[in-house]
Amino acid sequence: MVYRGSLPMGQLIAIKIAQKGTTQGGLEFKTEIELLTRVHHKNVVGLIGFCFDQGERMLVYEYIVNGTVKHSLSGRSSIRMDWMRRLKVALGAARGLQYLHDLVDPPIIHRDVKASNILLDARLVVKVVDFGLSKPLSDANRTHLWRMLELITARNPIEKGKFIVKEVKQAMNKSKKLYDLHDVLEPTIGLSNELKGLERFVDLSLRCAQDTGNHRPTMGEIVKELEYIMELGGA
Repeated sequence: MVYRGSLPMGQLIAIKIAQKGTTQGGLEFKTEIELLTRVHHKNVVGLIGFCFDQGERMLVYEYIVNGTVKHSLSGRSSIRMDWMRRLKVALGAARGLQYLHDLVDPPIIHRDVKASNILLDARLVVKVVDFGLSKPLSDANRTHLWRMLELITARNPIEKGKFIVKEVKQAMNKSKKLYDLHDVLEPTIGLSNELKGLERFVDLSLRCAQDTGNHRPTMGEIVKELEYIMELGGA
């Protein structure tokens, strides 16, 4: 459970309370503390403190006012998730993950990156959150699978028995005009000539969804490609 609270000086905080009596919860809690105390990056949520008291296990984070990207993709927030905003979200999350992969020692692989684990602060800066399933891995074992297609479809990888990756691949084979993705794109993204770089974004997303790690791009390669796609869009 996650609660909103405040410190005596008025700073808003998010308090994550681990479920009592579960071995898995205790292990994930310990992992999260160990990882977050080593992490300092503008695109990764900041740990303010933690607490063990009378059997309670709590993590205290900076409070991220605009909530999850998943919430914004659902249309329930005032944030306009147009094409450029989605690219900025992808790039911010990629930079946070690249930091975890390349600049933290030992490297950290998040393992549960999805729209509900990406937050937006008051200035719409991306914050990757929730390291409960993260693992410190050696360079030889570095793998990742990032669900970038969720940003343009607002759908889970498997929804109503359908695999979104398979649907996107089928749409790509129909036509070269925007890969004929009209039926799978989330409507508020817009469908016009202004979606510059969409095809490259889809290509990159599908490369990230390859079954084996050696066929997927590194986070550094993903960041560079997203930066180029944003240049195509005029950012």
